[in-house]
Amino acid sequence: MAATILVAVVGFGTGFLAGHSALVRGSSILSSEDSMPQDVDFAAVWKAWHIINDNFVPAAVATSTPIATTTADLNQQKVYGMIGGLAASLNDPYTFFLPPVQNTQFASDMSGAFEGVGMEIDVKDGVLTVVSPLKGTPAEKSGIRSSDIILKIDGVSTEGMDVSNAVKHIRGPKGSTVVLTVLRSGWDEPREIKIIRDVINVPVVTTTERDDGIFVIQVATFTANAPDLFRAGLREFVTSGKSKLILDLRGNPGGYLDGAVNIGSWFLPSGAVIVTEDYAGHAANVVHRSLGYNVFNKNLKMVVLVDKGSASASEILAEALRYHGVAKIVGTNTFGKGVVQELFPITDDTSLKVTVARWLGPDGIQIPHDGIVPDIMSTTTEEFIKAKKDVQMEKAVEVLNKM
Repeated sequence: MAATILVAVVGFGTGFLAGHSALVRGSSILSSEDSMPQDVDFAAVWKAWHIINDNFVPAAVATSTPIATTTADLNQQKVYGMIGGLAASLNDPYTFFLPPVQNTQFASDMSGAFEGVGMEIDVKDGVLTVVSPLKGTPAEKSGIRSSDIILKIDGVSTEGMDVSNAVKHIRGPKGSTVVLTVLRSGWDEPREIKIIRDVINVPVVTTTERDDGIFVIQVATFTANAPDLFRAGLREFVTSGKSKLILDLRGNPGGYLDGAVNIGSWFLPSGAVIVTEDYAGHAANVVHRSLGYNVFNKNLKMVVLVDKGSASASEILAEALRYHGVAKIVGTNTFGKGVVQELFPITDDTSLKVTVARWLGPDGIQIPHDGIVPDIMSTTTEEFIKAKKDVQMEKAVEVLNKM
């Protein structure tokens, strides 16, 4: 049966590209003459710097708060604050400075293992919002849901808080507790949700061979190792002899674009457009195309499952597979994160995450702010979740059986 859905399986044994080029890019080193803008008066900055140096006396702070103890440490802290303020002045929730601790945390997140609660958060429409809790994590087990609004973290208001600071407050060692004040659509008032932190090992790819002739591959996030893990899952699908596939991207907050491009390449011919990075004239647009693994023929029947927690790279992959006629999309509107960030190293242990472009689908249209609209809408409710009834999966199965 496997041969009836495969064009070729040669690609499974070859090398696999899993680079980070779409998220991480080195910055050029400027000379001292080039680095100072000629049309900006920095006199006010240095005046403020000297006033602080001459007059600042630290107030009493909690013992858990790190304090600069030397002049060099204080100066470095001020430099980090200036860079952070520069990024914050753009009023873009996706652009922010990552000082050493947060920079290490970010690298840990993308490697697929860290200590915390296990959820992706973002700032949308000015409020701190849960993109998705990761499957099997303390956040999910405690009842956190996609689109929950986080009003407070351990009693501290999140108003005006960027993602980096929010992560710093939510993160903590295994066994410790964080209390989130959450507002959810349908609730009359906010509720407090207590979450006990744990070691988070992201289940990047999981597979399920159903008794009804359908195979399910769930991709939880696009970490650095997602392409290799997906290839292994796809091999299971091929050897199962099944021809009906559900790609479950629900709750997938995105990650490395290369992961989405590689996964899409198993289903698309060489050169097929997956996504375009639109730099709005600041640089030449970058078109990401299928690498052309394209191992399946027309006998493959495929559905992509999405929900409000599907963001960024998962939205890109779903839309590309639909546009090229490979799959239908089932579920609810996606998150709607249609912008591109790149990570620029500032020092050896700090980085600046900057929005540099917009995502354009294969049709040349930007991913809408309200998310991608599926072909077949299927919503779930608190009652279904409590009853452990997956109505969206049932709808996907129904759609597959009619294809």
